[in-house]
Amino acid sequence: MWNQFFLLEEYTGTDTQYVGKLHTDQDKGDGNLKYILTGDGAGSLFVIDENTGDIHAAKKLDREEKSLYVLRAKAIDRKTGRQVEPESEFIIKIHDINDNEPKFTKDLYTASVPEMSGVGIIKTALPDMSRENREQYQVVIQAKDMGGQMGGLSGTTTVNITLTDVNNNPPRFPQSTYQFHSPESVPLGTPLGRIKANDPDVGENAEVEYSIAEGDGADMFDVITDKDTQEGIITVKQNLDFENKMLYTLKVDASNTHPDPRFLHLGPFKDTAVVKISVEDIDEPPVFSKVFYLIEVDEDVKEGSIIGQVTAYDPDAVNNLIKYSVDRHTDMDRIFSIHSENGSIFTLKPLDRESTPWHNITVIATEINNSKQSSHIPVFIRILDINDHAPELAMYYETFVCENAKPGQLIQTVSVMDKDDPPRGHKFFFEPVPEFPLNPNFTIVDNKDNTAGIMTRKDGYSRNKMSTYLLPILIFDNDYPIQSSTGTLTIRVCACDNQGNMQSCNAEALVLSAGLSTGALIAILLCVIILLVLVVLFAALKRQRKKEPLIISKDDVRDNIVTYNDEGGGEEDTQAFDIGTLRNPEAREDSKLRRDVMPETIFQIRRTVPLWENIDVQDFIHRRLKENDSDPSAPPYDSLATYAYEGNDSIADSLSSLESLTADCNQDYDYLSDWGPRFKKLADMYGGDDSDRD
Repeated sequence: MWNQFFLLEEYTGTDTQYVGKLHTDQDKGDGNLKYILTGDGAGSLFVIDENTGDIHAAKKLDREEKSLYVLRAKAIDRKTGRQVEPESEFIIKIHDINDNEPKFTKDLYTASVPEMSGVGIIKTALPDMSRENREQYQVVIQAKDMGGQMGGLSGTTTVNITLTDVNNNPPRFPQSTYQFHSPESVPLGTPLGRIKANDPDVGENAEVEYSIAEGDGADMFDVITDKDTQEGIITVKQNLDFENKMLYTLKVDASNTHPDPRFLHLGPFKDTAVVKISVEDIDEPPVFSKVFYLIEVDEDVKEGSIIGQVTAYDPDAVNNLIKYSVDRHTDMDRIFSIHSENGSIFTLKPLDRESTPWHNITVIATEINNSKQSSHIPVFIRILDINDHAPELAMYYETFVCENAKPGQLIQTVSVMDKDDPPRGHKFFFEPVPEFPLNPNFTIVDNKDNTAGIMTRKDGYSRNKMSTYLLPILIFDNDYPIQSSTGTLTIRVCACDNQGNMQSCNAEALVLSAGLSTGALIAILLCVIILLVLVVLFAALKRQRKKEPLIISKDDVRDNIVTYNDEGGGEEDTQAFDIGTLRNPEAREDSKLRRDVMPETIFQIRRTVPLWENIDVQDFIHRRLKENDSDPSAPPYDSLATYAYEGNDSIADSLSSLESLTADCNQDYDYLSDWGPRFKKLADMYGGDDSDRD
C-alpha cells in the first residue's frame, strides 16, 4: 500500500502534515542508505527525510486546485551511489473537506411561467394563478450541500418570474346599449360611431372581431374592426331615408379571434351589445324618377311639339312643389325648352339629323320654396332619320368613251351618296330620265348593289361630230317618301389604242360645260363665213356697176357733208332672232311672240321640248326648222333685214333729199337746233332763213 498515500486539504495545524513513510528491505538501519523523492511538488510541497524515508507536506494543499500528485522514490547506497531498489512511483491523493459553499451560475435568474400552469421544476404554489391579478414575482432559492445536514454549506440566487398571458378571458362590453345619430343624406361608408368590448388579455389574445348579429338595420349598416384600437366602427351601408324609417336597432357581437380550446369550458368568448341609430331629417333636393332620360324624335317634327317628359319629386315629408328648367349652357342654340310645371320638353327650332344627330341637354329641377335645393339630370335626345335628302352621285366622274368602242362595253361605274341613314340601309335605283327613255348612245345598267354601269350602245363614236355627251341619270332611293334626283354624267369622246387606253381627247370638250356647246359654235362659225361671202360678193358687184353721183349740182357741197356715227332705227330689231338659242339648247327660253310681226290671231304658246341629249348640228337645225314650220305664231319669212345703197336704177329714186325739188317754204328745219351739238352744222345749213335761197 506504500505506493498510494492520502492527505487532507486545507490542513491548519502548527506542524507539517505527515503523509507517509518509504522503506526498503535493504535498509539495515545502519545509515548506509539514502532516500530521494522526485515528481510533482517534490522538494517544495512534499519533503522526505533521506535517512528514515518519512514524507511530510510542507504547505497547505487545496483539492479544488489539484487533487492528485504523482511522485517517484528511489533508495541509493551512500558509499557506492548505486540504487539498491528500482525507482518506484507512488500517488498522493488530496482528501476533500467541505470548505466551499454552493454557488449559482448567475446572480439573477429570469423565468416565465404560463398562468394556470401545472407542476414543474419551478411550479406555482397556488392553483389557477391569474396574470390579470399579478404578473411579476421574485423568488430566492437556496442550495445546501451535504444533503442539508448540519455543518454543510449553502448558496442562494434570485429568480424573477413573470406569468405569461393565455386567452382565458372573453371580451366584455362596458355598457349594454349604445345610441348614435345620423343625417339621412350621409354618404355611404360614413362612420357613425365607435363601440369597444374590453378584454383583460394582451396581445393576440385580446384581439376582438365585431359583427352584426341581427336587427332591423342589418342590411343598412355595417361594422368594421379597428385593428389598432380594437374598436368596432359603425358605418352606413345603404342610403338612409328619414321619411321611410327614423330608428334602427342592431345587435353587435364582439368575439375573440384566437380562442384557446383549453379554456372554452369557461364560457362563450364573446359578448353582445344593442346599438340604436336615429335618422335625422334634412331638407333634400328633388329626386328624378330616372338616373337619365333617353328621348327619340323624328327630325321632321314641327316646332313647338312635345317630344318627352321628365319627372321629379321632393323626398321630404313637406313635399314642396317642383319647377323645371333647361340648363342653357347645354343648349346654347335654344333648340329645346321645357314646361316649368309638368316637365314636358318641346322643340323651339327645326331639327336636322344630318347636321346634329344627338342633343345632350341638362334639365334642372328646383324646389319652389327653396331655390337652393335643385337637382340636375342628363337628357339624351336622339334625332331619328327622315328621308328628306335625295341621293346624288358620290363624286364628279371623268368619263370617256373610245371612238372605236363597240356596243355593250362598260365605260364607267357610278356610285351614289345619300345624307340620310335609313334603318334598313341604303338601296338606290338607276334609270334614264323619262323624257328620253331610250338613249341612242349609252345604256344605264343598274347593278343592284347601289351602283350603276354605263354601257356603250352603238358601234363607234366620232369626235368630229360630237366630242362630248351629257348623259342624265335618274337616281331614287327606296325609303319613304321616295327621294330622287338627276345626275348628269359628262362623257368625252377620245382616241384610244387597240387595248382601250386613252391617247388623246378633243381639248374643246374641257370648256364645254362653261361655254357654248359644239353645235352652237359650229352654227356661229357658219354665220361668220356666210357674212364674209356676202361682203365679197357685194364688193365685186359694186365695182361692175356704174354709179351716178349722189349730188347732181354745179356746186360742190361735199365739204358741207357732216359724218356722224349713229345707229338707225334697225337697232330696235334685236329680238327678231334669239342668238342664245345657238349657245345652249337647254338654256333656250320659251317661244316668244315676234316683235316685228303681229299675228292676226293669238295662238296658244307652244312649249319647246328640251333637248336632254347632245345631237349633231344638222339634226339640231332640222328639229328647229320643223318646230318653226309648225308654229302658227312665227312669221312666214326670215327676220334678217339687209340695208344697202339702192343705186341709180331704183324705182324709188334716191333716198337723199339733197336734190329734192320740193319747196323749202313747206319744210321747217328749226327742230334740228334742238338735237344737240352733233346736228349744229346741219341746223345752220337748213335752219337759217337764207340757207336754201343762197
